[in-house]
Amino acid sequence: MGQSLVQNYIHIIFSTKHRQKFINYPYDKDLYSFIGNICNKNSCQVITVGGHVDHVHILCMLSQNIMLCELIKNVKAKSSKSIKTLSDDLSNFYWQDGYGTFSVNPSQVEIVKQYIINQHQHHKKRDYMNEYRWFLKKYKVNYDEKYVWD
Repeated sequence: MGQSLVQNYIHIIFSTKHRQKFINYPYDKDLYSFIGNICNKNSCQVITVGGHVDHVHILCMLSQNIMLCELIKNVKAKSSKSIKTLSDDLSNFYWQDGYGTFSVNPSQVEIVKQYIINQHQHHKKRDYMNEYRWFLKKYKVNYDEKYVWD
């Protein structure tokens, strides 16, 4: 019988609705952990999850058994529902509709992992919108600015 072998490292980025600064201590670590668990339950081995006050980065291996859009739909729906239970201040928490995903060369996985772990350092110099534009340019993604933000 033939064997299907897959090794797709994926870097996923998305923000809170209107980039509201909801992802703060002490809830940030719970959110990242919850997102990692959702990825793992969908057979997408999480490598790391991190972010900053208004967005998240996920580095995982995409399973051959789930479509990327389905994984992201699950992550957003379940994590949004979960974080709202942590505090009344988070009752208006929502994710943006869109997202960015980028394939990662296996030789670059550790570099991307460290980038995600060090999000707070990066955002002393660059806000989320400029960071996201940088990724779009780096990966040569054609986009229309008016449809990127919500």
